Formats: sequence, C-alpha cells, structure tokens
Amino acid sequence: MTLKLHDTMVREKRGFQPQDPKRITIYVCGPTVYNYAHIGNARPPVVFDVLRRLLMKTYGESSVLFARNITDIEDKIIKAALDTGEPIAVITKKYADIYNADMLALNVLAPTVEPWATGHVPEMIELITKLVRKDYAYTGKDGVWFSVAAMSDYGKLSGRKPGDNEAGARVEPGEDKRAPEDFALWKFAKPGEPEDAIWGSPWGRGRPGWHIECSAMAAKHLGRTLDIHAGGVDLTFPHHENEIAQSECAHGEIMARYWLHNGFLDMGGEKMSKSLGNVVLVHELLKEWPGEVIRFAMLSGHYRAPLDWTPELLKQAKTTLDRIYGALRRVWEAEGGKAAYRGIRDALEDDLNTPEALAELSGIASAANTAADQNDAAMMAATRADLLAAGELLGLLTMTPKEWEQGGDADDTARIDGLVAARISARAAKDWAEADRIRKALAEEGVEIMDGAGGSTWRRI
Repeated sequence: MTLKLHDTMVREKRGFQPQDPKRITIYVCGPTVYNYAHIGNARPPVVFDVLRRLLMKTYGESSVLFARNITDIEDKIIKAALDTGEPIAVITKKYADIYNADMLALNVLAPTVEPWATGHVPEMIELITKLVRKDYAYTGKDGVWFSVAAMSDYGKLSGRKPGDNEAGARVEPGEDKRAPEDFALWKFAKPGEPEDAIWGSPWGRGRPGWHIECSAMAAKHLGRTLDIHAGGVDLTFPHHENEIAQSECAHGEIMARYWLHNGFLDMGGEKMSKSLGNVVLVHELLKEWPGEVIRFAMLSGHYRAPLDWTPELLKQAKTTLDRIYGALRRVWEAEGGKAAYRGIRDALEDDLNTPEALAELSGIASAANTAADQNDAAMMAATRADLLAAGELLGLLTMTPKEWEQGGDADDTARIDGLVAARISARAAKDWAEADRIRKALAEEGVEIMDGAGGSTWRRI
C-alpha cells in the first residue's frame, strides 16, 4: 500500500512522493518555552512522531530528517522575563528541558535537529532583507511589515482572503500597518524591554516576528522546499499561511509539498482554557499516568479529528495496554519469530489511521493469547515478533512486560520483591497464615501476586 496523507493545501488525501527518498524532510512547529506545555501541545509531536516512524521504516532511519524548533524569543517570553526578573535564557532553557523530558516520557523520538530561534537571527534578517528588496515588505515606525496585498495568492492554505477581518487581523492602536492583514517581520524595541530580547538590524534595534522564525529555521536546516510541514490546526492561519507568504515570496519556490494539521483536543467537550480552569499540563499528567497510557489515549482518535480528552479515555487506554502487555508476557520467552503482520502498517499508510492501527494491535494480542492457550510455540514466537514490530511503529510496548506490570521506582520494586520472596518462604514452611497476610497486605496496595508453575511474580492492578 502506498502512503497517503491528507494535504491541507489541496484538501484531500494524496499519495506521498518525496523529493529525494534518501533525504525526506519534515518540519513540525515546536513549543514557545515560557511555561509548561499543556496536553493539547503534545498532540502534534505524538501523532507526527508516528508519521516519522512509518517513514523511517519505509525509507530507512537515516533517510528521514526531522526538525522541531524551539521558539525562545516572543512576546510571552519577554513578559515572563519582566514578571520574574529572570534572564530570558534561564527561562527558556528551563522550560525547553522540561518539554523535551515530557516528550521523551511520551516516547516521542528526539528531533534530528532542534533549531532555537535566537540562534538564527542573522538568517531571519537575511530573509527579511530579501522581502524588502523585492517589495513584499515595508518599514514603518513600529517595525518591518509584510505587505499581504503584494502576494497574489495569499490565503491559499487556509482559504482566508486579504482584508478578511474575521481572521482576527486588525490594526492595533498606534500601529502603522498599511492594511489590517499585514504582519510583523521585525519589531522595533520598546522602552523597558530587556536587553537580551533585542538585536541589531539594518532597520533598527528590535527582534524578529514569530512567523519569520520558522521560515528561516526551516530553510536553514531542511532546504527551501520541505517534503512535509506539520502542526496543529490552529497554526493553519495565521502562522503557516504567513510562513508560506514569507518563504515563497523570498525564494520563489513552494515552501512545502505536503501540509498536515492535527485537530484540537477538547476537555470533556469544552475547549481547554485558563478561564475555564481546565488546562491539563503534560508534566502533571505524567505524575499520574505512564507516558505510554497518555500516548495510547492520544492515538485513539484520528489525528485530523477533534479528540475529547477525559479521565475515562485514560482509564480505557490503561486497561487496553494492560491487556496487550499481559498477552506479550505470555509469549515473551518465545523468541525467534519474524514479524509478518501487515494490518497496522496498512492502517497507518492510510493517512495515519491510528484508531484502526490500535484495533489491529489488540487483534495481535488476542492471537498471542490464543497461541499461549494452545501452547503453539511457532505462533507464540510469531505473535511476539508482530507485537514488538507494531509497538516500534506506534511508539508503544517499549517496556518489558515485567517493567510495565510492576512499574514504580527501584526501591519500591525491591521492597515488593522482598515481600513476595517472604511469602514464598512462608508457603514452603506451610505457614499459610503468614502467606495470606502478605498477599492481603500487597493487595491493599494494589499489587496482585500471580502463582504459576514457574514460581510467583506480581503486578500492579
């Protein structure tokens, strides 16, 4: 099956054909690092990580170049620096480190390249200079602006038209834009702004606009035309639309051959917002749930559709993963099998149909249980290989069954191991009362002891 992806630009699924199969380029807009990331921020890295894994499996790991940027200069970051008195670099490093650790916990592969905006200001200035020289940009008293009217096909990604004030573009009091839809390429420094937020430029001291950052970083590391540009649907306009305007007007080439956008994540049917008090942070959620549970829940809905994020969704994800890991445990020792199952890959090649892929994964788990019930060594080895291959594509099943079922920290695991060993000794001595006492005590902690022909083991329930 040929990989098909829904291209926002043409509003339909298209067969994927890279420019160069040995160098496939993907750019995903990354975080603005001034605070913790909320769960909605995690959806793009998770779903497009699956795309990356699929492409790596198809074309080879070294053939996929994946960039995810860090926005470390922006109005919200400046405000955080002014509010806290901390240097911008301290704030951005702190939250970038937290973000990357959170994504690692969700089994998101580290990007091939992670460009930081502040490290690419010269490239941004060079890009703005081209736009000014080509009369796509002009200088005002507040900064340098892109003239939307100068681009004949502006709005082709989002369907927005120049002058469409419903898009949210408007002239702020005191701004000197020629038209409401014109956007900032360079913002002149304002009184009171910290010095570490200001750079020199041919037009005056200031900082780059948000949109120009991604245009410059993508071109620098991946080239003027990307294979795939991806991000949340909220970035379609104005961010991605403005990236296209800047990049294509400066370079005279299309910015990306495929544009992918994931849908919103809602909180129990409501939009996540601070005013509603329903913002869920990835960092806090990871204290309650394993990263694979969060990832599984994220993949349970099609990436282009809205996803209703609820406690019930997480509980169901945990229950399903418990069952799949339980099946993997039953065939864990049956090595030597070769992965041959195509169902999951076929599902992913149909515009990343992760709900179908997860259903296929559950089907393999059922087959593994059947093989174990029948003590079919060859089928046990085959289903083990299929489960692990599927997990590699989906970013799941990265633990051994024992690690998954026992969880916890090393000290707590050692303590429970000791209690299980004490129970085994009590049973050997026919001290049934002590053996029952230990079993009941562990059960109260949510630990189940499983006795079998090979001895006793345990898991958290």
